[in-house]
This record gives sequence, structure tokens and C-alpha cells, in this order.
Amino acid sequence: MKRDQIEAFFATLKAANPQPNTELEYTTVFELLAAVLLSAQATDVGVNKATRRLFPVAGTPQKILALGLAGLEQHIKTIGLYRSTAKHLLETCRILVAQHGGEVPRQREALEALPGVGRKTANVVLNVAFGEPTMAVDTHVFRLGNRTGLAPGKTPLAVEAKLMKRIPPAYLVDAHHWLILHGRYVCQARKPLCGQCTVAAHCGFKAKNKAA
Repeated sequence: MKRDQIEAFFATLKAANPQPNTELEYTTVFELLAAVLLSAQATDVGVNKATRRLFPVAGTPQKILALGLAGLEQHIKTIGLYRSTAKHLLETCRILVAQHGGEVPRQREALEALPGVGRKTANVVLNVAFGEPTMAVDTHVFRLGNRTGLAPGKTPLAVEAKLMKRIPPAYLVDAHHWLILHGRYVCQARKPLCGQCTVAAHCGFKAKNKAA
């Protein structure tokens, strides 16, 4: 994709959804962190079902610690790999209380030091909670980066680096939301809905198909 195509691509996505946001349900920065951590092996829909049970009972690190491992597992057992995820979340809560006064840190290094929190999770928290222009490369963003020609790369980190370089600054804060939503509902993995795609005119995938 050329520079003018990238500009038109994001301008179109912005016009359709001026204020995109995560589909995870949360009311505090900690709830966001917990929800993203839980989403590692689950869909947003599945995570929301679990957190609707969990957060009213335990929406802070202190309250999750009070639940204990068995209690936490009971609240999140509907999501994938809930046992290991529960251990990560519980240990994260211990660190937050012991080292950060129960608050979620704003520094990438501190976030990535939390159990179960990798670069993608840290990017989501930094972007959604703190408004930083980060790029969380999940399966949808990785697919779009490669399929559209926007940011081809063999690894999530390579795609992230290209996206950060190629996306115009005016769109960068919201870009990962637009890409995730577009990948989830339109540019789907098995069969992209090109006939319904508002940015098809700017996409390299359509051009490749024509050439083939």
C-alpha cells in the first residue's frame, strides 16, 4: 500500500467509526488489565461473560487476592486455560499490591514484568487506559497487516514496527481498534467479505486477486 492509499484507508475507517474502542467490558484500569489478560485464550465475548460474574464481586487486586485461587477459578472457568490464567492474574494482583500500591503502572517495563502480560497486553493497556499511540498486534491485526499490504511481516513485532512507521500520526491512537474490528467483522480469516468492505479500493489483497 502506498502512502495515499494508507491515508484513504484510515480516513474511511475513521469516518465510519470516529471513536472506536475495545469490545471488552471494564470500568477501571485494573479491570481492563484483568480482562485483557483473560482474553489471551478466549474471545472478547467469552471474557465479558466471565468478568460480568467476577468484577461485581472482585474488581480490585485486593478483592481478587481475597478470593484465592479456587475462588477465582470458579468465576472464570468458562474461558480457555482458566487454571493457568487464574494463577497469572492472582500473581499479577500480588505484585500490583506489593509494588504499585494496588494501581496499574503506566510504564511498559513494569507492565510486561507482570505474569501473563506480554507486549500485546501492555500495548492494549497503554493505548486504551492511557491514550498512548501503541499498536497491539493480535491475530486480526497481524492478518490485516499482511493481507492488505499495509504492513507485511513474518512476526507480530515486525508487523507492529511497520504499522507504527506507516500509519499517519493523526490515526495512530485509534488505529489498532479499527484494524481489530475490521478483521473481526469484515476481513475475516477464512473468507474476507470483500464485497462489503469499505476500504477494498485501497487494499493490496484485491489487487493481487485481480492479477491472479
